[in-house]
Amino acid sequence: MTGSGRVQRLTVVLGDQLDERSAAFDGFDPAVDRVWMAEVAAEAEHVWSHKARIALFLAAMRHFRDRLRALGWRVDYTELDDAANRGSLVEELREAVRRLQPERMTVVAPGEWRVEQELRAAARNAGVPLEVLPDRHFLCDDDTFRLHAAERRELRMEPFYRKMRRKTGALMEGATPAGGRWNFDEENRAGFGRSGPGEVPQPIGFAPDATTREVLRLVERRFAGHPGSLERFDWPVTPEQARAALADFAARRLARFGRWQDAMWTGEPVLYHARLSAAMNLKLLDPREAVAAAEDAYRAGAAPIESVEGFVRQVIGWREYVRGVYRLLMPGYAQRNALAADRPLPDFYWTGDTEMACLREAIGQTLRLGYAHHIQRLMVTGLYALLLGVAPSEAHRWYLAVYVDAVEWVELPNTLGMSQYADGGVMASKPYCASGRYLSRMSDYCRGCRYRPGEATGELACPFTTLYWDFLLRHEERLRSNQRMRMQLRNLARLDGPARGEVQEAARRLWERA
Repeated sequence: MTGSGRVQRLTVVLGDQLDERSAAFDGFDPAVDRVWMAEVAAEAEHVWSHKARIALFLAAMRHFRDRLRALGWRVDYTELDDAANRGSLVEELREAVRRLQPERMTVVAPGEWRVEQELRAAARNAGVPLEVLPDRHFLCDDDTFRLHAAERRELRMEPFYRKMRRKTGALMEGATPAGGRWNFDEENRAGFGRSGPGEVPQPIGFAPDATTREVLRLVERRFAGHPGSLERFDWPVTPEQARAALADFAARRLARFGRWQDAMWTGEPVLYHARLSAAMNLKLLDPREAVAAAEDAYRAGAAPIESVEGFVRQVIGWREYVRGVYRLLMPGYAQRNALAADRPLPDFYWTGDTEMACLREAIGQTLRLGYAHHIQRLMVTGLYALLLGVAPSEAHRWYLAVYVDAVEWVELPNTLGMSQYADGGVMASKPYCASGRYLSRMSDYCRGCRYRPGEATGELACPFTTLYWDFLLRHEERLRSNQRMRMQLRNLARLDGPARGEVQEAARRLWERA
């Protein structure tokens, strides 16, 4: 920690704002201004965070601190194990303001609504002006998204995505989308079939350096009871490493990403996915760089349009859209529960100890790595929670806790809206509900499972299939007006009274065991 002394501006930098080009540093004068950063236990314990999530934030923060100090900037930095650490962001900031007596403070808009409110309150109580600056990391600012939302009867990602393509020029040929279409989603839903993916290029990893090793030891000691493992920690913790990870993806996996982005396979946690979201969410990697690298691969003939468009859609479509929804609708958004789901999250979400092979694989992988790709999150762990009727607040806390890339602005709308349909259709036009047959088609998980995906009742009935039909029965009236649910409800109508009763009884037994 640096010494005392009054400063003109105290620039607050949070753990997911590690960007030298941030608006936080506009006009920064190292002679009279100070950067303030703090590692606090409360942010690791706000949810029961995965060890790798804690370690990634702390390691990246320390590397960023060292980077700024190498520029000659003064950084007031509190480490987690400092003897005087007060354990909370607000308490640490209050002490820094008392000691440094800044004339004003600045911070880039935090990625969590709670944190922004806490910082504003701390500044008011200290009598120091706080300026909350726009986050230039993102391509769509709050005002632009608010105007976009006001112009529409309902929010949907696709019109927003097309607007972002036009605005950025990404994958555009003048006014026309590259390849003649905006969306190649239909080509990007293939499974591997019985033969599997074959040999998959493993993503580049980064051996922990001395700074990161120190963090890993600290996390193991301080958060020994938290979930997850640090044995395979190899995440990028600097901008240089993040760019190397991007180059590795663009050269070795992007070409096959599109067609198989929805596929899953035992023992292959990454497959052809980018594994770049953590680096982008901590601001180690600019999304513009990611989009440019993918487009360069397409222009060079190294990756097909369906793969590149699928990746670009995730970065400038879904990622920007999700943040826009969060910034527009918080804080009330977090309390939404359109399906009145109220069941507790099963204990096996924290252990992976379940007979269901798909959940055992996805959760076990999550606990080992702090990572699962988007279909494992949406259509395995998320799907089961949706069908079971887990309270969306419990699902939200789990996802925020266990994934290294989890920051609330991106995690909450994806969980509450896309996964659990708790927002009633803001993020998704229909619930993402499916039976065990979907999992059988898109993965090999069912081969190693005692349950049969096509059976809803009986000793070998797949819990996903049982709960799928029970979910439709529970919400039949609510979903009847949804045109996209028409086929599923038509299939439900074929179940006679006795069959419905058997499904409901089987679901009741699953609830009792959950």
